[in-house]
Amino acid sequence: MATNAARYRLAAGKKVKLLEFGLRRAQGPDGGLSASKYCYIGGFDGTSNVLAGKMFNIPVKGTHAHAYITSFSGFSDLQTKMLIDRNTGVERDLLALSLDWRGPLSTLLDIMPDEASDGELTALISFAIAFPDGFIALVDTYDVKRLSVICCRSGLLNFCAVAMALNDLGYRAIGIRIDSGDLAYLSNQAREIFTKIANKYNLPWFATLQIMASNDINEETILSLNDQNHQIDCFAIGTHLVTCQRQPALGCVYKLVEINGTPRIKLSQDVVKVTMPGRKDAYRLYGADGHALIDLLQRSVESPPRVGARVLCRHPFQESKRAYVIPTRVEPLYKAYWSNGEIKVPLPTLDEIRQKVQNSLKTLRQDHKRNLNPTPYKVQVAVSDDLYNFIHDLWLENAPIGELS
Repeated sequence: MATNAARYRLAAGKKVKLLEFGLRRAQGPDGGLSASKYCYIGGFDGTSNVLAGKMFNIPVKGTHAHAYITSFSGFSDLQTKMLIDRNTGVERDLLALSLDWRGPLSTLLDIMPDEASDGELTALISFAIAFPDGFIALVDTYDVKRLSVICCRSGLLNFCAVAMALNDLGYRAIGIRIDSGDLAYLSNQAREIFTKIANKYNLPWFATLQIMASNDINEETILSLNDQNHQIDCFAIGTHLVTCQRQPALGCVYKLVEINGTPRIKLSQDVVKVTMPGRKDAYRLYGADGHALIDLLQRSVESPPRVGARVLCRHPFQESKRAYVIPTRVEPLYKAYWSNGEIKVPLPTLDEIRQKVQNSLKTLRQDHKRNLNPTPYKVQVAVSDDLYNFIHDLWLENAPIGELS
């Protein structure tokens, strides 16, 4: 899960926010909580899962649903129209202010007034009254088709009217969410509208309103949108993130390598299933440019690799595949957190684990991290010369000798 989230982070880049929206799509309640936790570790910025936010101190972020918009049919559905003016402390009619703004904005944006849904405006006003400092609106519930292009005209006009009314009362809207259609085109259209209003009314912040996109997004979707010069500030991702679309199951098995101090080995005609026996230590060796070169396994009785000293790294099963490495930094990878029924060292916080993941990803070369045909990283294939000989000695010791006649 964390690896999947890290891939999304690499695809989106550093500047775009990523939110995990997958609770209802995850494999059960426990799967939903695990997804929120490990997506945050992998580089996501927040979750819509309120319980996960409470349990793991993950920032909780979210918007309303289409059902919220469609539950309002007209202005009479408003339980209250009043919101305290932050500038004066006096209650003002947010509905009246929004309607006052919808007229001139309709002219400015060339959107016919009858293209805007009053029920949608009512829903947005109700939401803004409840969350005046957290107003982010879903704008594609009622799409209007014009010149064969679906444009979210009703949602964008109504959002801008409420956002300008909030501004009059001393509040700033956060932005919009788009959940369908051509996300790149619609995000650019929305940014043009925000910029036009910002220039007209001398409100620079309006041009930088956040644009969030959802709608069955996966890694390839983000990479494609990057090629289309989108204006999206945040992706809300659910199904393909929390169910790990590319690899929904982990092919992981248990293999015994030592028992009561005695090394054990499993043999197979399939060399990838042959185990590496005995207690081992792992080290990450770094090159002069700061990038990780290789992960090295060696027997725990061996001395650790030293910076500046040449280390022979061998493929465990291909005799001629070997190389000398002169590391500029050596990082031990194994640390015992739990032993003999006790916690041995203080456990890191979720934020510390998250930061370690991001720092580790920075040490990988870009060709290891690219989406298409990445260069395989030399992990689990490099062993010390001593471990290489130990593997093959034990192999011969345990392999039965056939007899021909």
